[in-house]
Amino acid sequence: MNKRLFVLLVILMSLSLIGIIFVQGYWIKKSVEDKEEQFSNSVSDVLDKVADKITRRERNDYFDRYVNIKDSVGDLKSSHFKNFFFIDQDISSDEIHYYSHGILEEEYNIASTFFDNGSGEDTTTIKNYTSRRLKATFKEDLGLDGHQSRFTPIEKVEKIGGLTSMEISAFEDMFGEFAKRVPIHNRVSKQEIELLLERELTNRNINTDYEYGIASKGLPTSVKSRKFSFRNPTPYKSLIFKDSEGNSNYSLLITFPKKKRFLIRSILGMAALSLLFTLVIIVAYSSAIYQLIRQKQISEIKSDFINNMTHEFKTPIATINLAVEAIKNPQVIDDKEKVMRYLQMIRDENKRMHAQVENVLRISKLEKNQLDISKDRVDVHDIIQDAIAHVELIVDDRGGYIETHLKAGRSEILANEMHFTNVIVNILDNAIKYSPNAPKIDIYTEVVKNNIVIEVKDQGAGMSKAVVKKVFEKFYREHTGDIHNVKGHGLGLAYVKRIIEDHQGEVYAESEKDKGSSFYIKLPLI
Repeated sequence: MNKRLFVLLVILMSLSLIGIIFVQGYWIKKSVEDKEEQFSNSVSDVLDKVADKITRRERNDYFDRYVNIKDSVGDLKSSHFKNFFFIDQDISSDEIHYYSHGILEEEYNIASTFFDNGSGEDTTTIKNYTSRRLKATFKEDLGLDGHQSRFTPIEKVEKIGGLTSMEISAFEDMFGEFAKRVPIHNRVSKQEIELLLERELTNRNINTDYEYGIASKGLPTSVKSRKFSFRNPTPYKSLIFKDSEGNSNYSLLITFPKKKRFLIRSILGMAALSLLFTLVIIVAYSSAIYQLIRQKQISEIKSDFINNMTHEFKTPIATINLAVEAIKNPQVIDDKEKVMRYLQMIRDENKRMHAQVENVLRISKLEKNQLDISKDRVDVHDIIQDAIAHVELIVDDRGGYIETHLKAGRSEILANEMHFTNVIVNILDNAIKYSPNAPKIDIYTEVVKNNIVIEVKDQGAGMSKAVVKKVFEKFYREHTGDIHNVKGHGLGLAYVKRIIEDHQGEVYAESEKDKGSSFYIKLPLI
């Protein structure tokens, strides 16, 4: 993948993810705000309804007491009847409209204790009003002489009973003026407030703790719940016991100590789903980015691998071609010693290419789990000695050494002899290749609990911590400026790791730049 295209793709995906997270965060914030607004509107409606019900209950109490007392008194002290009327004639239809409204005023002797004013003086006057309404329409009929006439009733409606809404309002206002002098704790009880609040809040699905109180001109009163504080800066409130002009000295206040928790809980389900889906998107995004980066790295590693393999096959092929051309030379073909030397070169180079191909095939089979590994009882010390024999000539040729310190008291394991030998050979080959000077290698064994630990220690170039973490990855090779200065294709240690893991063992490395490396193999004993 083109580097610029890759960077652009990552940026676009990152911006998309940030946009999704921002939208989700904004949605959750907006939902909380909307819920809070709905909550405030619902609470305001609840307070208005509760205040209205308490006010109406008080006035109904006064009306009921008034009716009961009036019925028990019985005799009128005095009565007055006032009547208002008007007459209107429609000339076009010869109709006359008559309307009258009479009010009967009845006065009773009722004690002043009705309003509980506590003065002890009988100065209260209770009056009953009865309204009588009459509406009639007459048709004027002229006599034969054109002068005599009579009125024929067409419609007549008469109503006797209650007062108009205006008169009732005046009546209620009168009771309200007397009620203002009654202490607030005698006008409403805590039980009544709690019952009405509980009922109204439940009807609106507001199921959270609340505290309430009644304030008089902004000052606290004794009518309040146990934990209510008048210092709360943002209580919900509504006027209670309002007069005909909508004014009142009293306010019903309510607070919700756990309001935020209630609001968040109300959208918790949708918010949790939203966060879950966002998390899934983040995980998918992270995985996609990781895979893209990984594929890019693998692509680069494979390119390096192809370059290395090309280089490593190119040299043997060139050597073989030169040897063949040399043998074809008439002056050389008769020289048996030279012919044998060139044939040996051809055999060695061919063997070298074959070993590389086999290594690649082994790794491929391991990846597909097609490599058949049968295990037998083997001695680790014997395998180490066998592996040393494979590389001893190379080490001697470079003036180095391989020393063994095989101190493990038990050394038998269950393993595949051929593959485990290849493991040790690969580690030794790695130590030889990365020793700039004469290779100096020490091999140690020891028993740790029920395991044998093999350490292959060299004094070569060493590795950085970043390289140590990746050294067992397939195709990975440390870049050293010239990619071909150390021949290899990044498969040897990957093969080592897969074989050791198949033997239920562990392999790891410790290294320091310019101070050499140590490879450890840990396998269970039998």
